[in-house]
Amino acid sequence: MIIQETNFNFKARYYKLGEITPQTKKIWFVIHGYGQLGQYFIKKFSVLENPETCVIAPEGLSRFYLEDVSKRSQSGDQKVGATWMTRENRLMDIENYLTYLNSVFRKEIPTSFDGQITLFGFSQGGATVSRWALDGKINFARLILWAGIFPTDMDFEKGTSLFRNKEIIEVYGDQDPFLTDDRLAEMKHLNKKLQIQPTLIQFKGGHEIDQQTLLNLH
Repeated sequence: MIIQETNFNFKARYYKLGEITPQTKKIWFVIHGYGQLGQYFIKKFSVLENPETCVIAPEGLSRFYLEDVSKRSQSGDQKVGATWMTRENRLMDIENYLTYLNSVFRKEIPTSFDGQITLFGFSQGGATVSRWALDGKINFARLILWAGIFPTDMDFEKGTSLFRNKEIIEVYGDQDPFLTDDRLAEMKHLNKKLQIQPTLIQFKGGHEIDQQTLLNLH
């Protein structure tokens, strides 16, 4: 068996709160976590919406039913989620979503824009947005990892150089079941490898986006 590849045109959707105008001073790209959809994820950022802010929510290119066939037939639950990648053919998935994210950025960001661009990744989206930042094809001022950490397979030498002059913020809930002591230790280890000292913010809550904490970051 020989694995073959092909290139073809691909349409993908994304969502926005607000428009980019000459009055726009802040643009947020918000990257959802595993099993979420952009149309619902972006609603969590409605507290940021104002005439000077635009929020853009890309969506993972692979969608799936959140319950398997047997469970759906019993419950009638047809909810769908999206993912950025799985372990199957992961490098191609990464290449594809980087192409997609760069396309959204080029379409939306005017070359004359001189305001603040924030990259925000939630949970699995933390690894996605980190790889996007590290891809080096976009300009941004802040990187926020919320309930997520840097990917362990990233180019740390390149990351050290890239993140040196960026504002890095890591946010997590004190009752997040996914951020165990081991996971938090890994987060600190990765930060050390990158030679960065991010701002650490902890809020009372779980694996979620706390509205007041988010508003404080605006």
